[in-house]
Amino acid sequence: MKQSNKIFKGKTLAILTGGGDTSALNSSIESIRNRASMLGFKVYGIRHGWKGLLGDGDVLDLTHQPYDGWYGGTALRSSRTNPFPSKKNPESRVPQVLRNLERYKIDVLVSIGGDDTNGAAKKLYETEGIPVIGFPKTIDNDLRTRTIHLCQGTQTEAVLCPGFPSAAQAIMEFTARLKTTAESHSRIMVLEVMGRDAGWLTGTAAFGGASMGLIPEVEMSRERKDFFFELVKEAYMKSPKKSLIIPVSEGVRWYDEKTGKLDVVYASSEVDEYGHPRFGGISGVIASEISQRLKIEARAQITGYFPRSGACSAYDRRLTMTLADKVADLLLREEYGRMPVMEKITPYVELEEFNTTSIDMGDVGNKPLPEAYFDINTYSFNSAYMDFLAHILGKPAFPEFEYDFPVVIPFG
Repeated sequence: MKQSNKIFKGKTLAILTGGGDTSALNSSIESIRNRASMLGFKVYGIRHGWKGLLGDGDVLDLTHQPYDGWYGGTALRSSRTNPFPSKKNPESRVPQVLRNLERYKIDVLVSIGGDDTNGAAKKLYETEGIPVIGFPKTIDNDLRTRTIHLCQGTQTEAVLCPGFPSAAQAIMEFTARLKTTAESHSRIMVLEVMGRDAGWLTGTAAFGGASMGLIPEVEMSRERKDFFFELVKEAYMKSPKKSLIIPVSEGVRWYDEKTGKLDVVYASSEVDEYGHPRFGGISGVIASEISQRLKIEARAQITGYFPRSGACSAYDRRLTMTLADKVADLLLREEYGRMPVMEKITPYVELEEFNTTSIDMGDVGNKPLPEAYFDINTYSFNSAYMDFLAHILGKPAFPEFEYDFPVVIPFG
């Protein structure tokens, strides 16, 4: 029988982005919009995340509008608004959300975000029956997507989230650039990288020339600190150019000699509506202790928002389009409360819908860096993690100035 109209003609799908921005958000929005439009949906964009569904609402029409998916960040903007009660805001704003979904006649909601944003969407689906589809997003790469990485016959549960590939490329390039400064001054550079609970992004500095690193998964007790400093001194002395780059996650738990406590370093005591404080400054603490203990010049460098900024990488672009294909499949099946994910780590050319699956949004949670990727005895990222990164970044590409100049001996 001939279909005279598009399947979802007369229906409206809305997209929102919540939490921290990434370089892949606009690409995600555009890709989802294009596929939903093809199916007949009118497509709206909700500005400022869940905040755009409060009060009178803040909604844009994206249907048939030009959209630059290569441009980083999110044109819909973002916020860390939590519609459900929290310590910071005990009032439930769910009635406002429901009211605006009705007022704007939104039939399906796609939330692009991490565990917090998609967790709120899942809760709306479970408690209010709102048709939602989650879409993964995080530069930390710590959402449990259940993506399998096969390396040398061993299967490891990995993670692959839009935003991470662009951020990984940025950290690789940042590290490679910093390497020349470290060599010029014979310094140890402690490079601070975003990563509240997981060291996935920190490890990408190895593709830029970093030799060892510290991650939240390994708490740095007094004993571990002592061992770490011994390794740092040994690695520095063996280095031909007397320089090292040591990437550290912002969420590293570090033993404080003065207080006798093991804790993260806080940039601020304030918390967001999901209860998260702002970390920052661990690199300065570690660099200072290296200088004092080892008598080696050390400096701290915070990458800050750099890995979250800038244009979407080609890999991220392909990844968002592939996962958006799966969103179209979920819409056709009317399978809500789910999130599209890559089923396995594949080469770039195999980023296609047939390698995707979907998982229940309630099963997302957080996924730390697997022990199989990090050698705690050397504080380094091993060959299995390098293989994982190679699927995303290709080969490590950092410059080397190869030289061995002869030393001049004075006469007399």
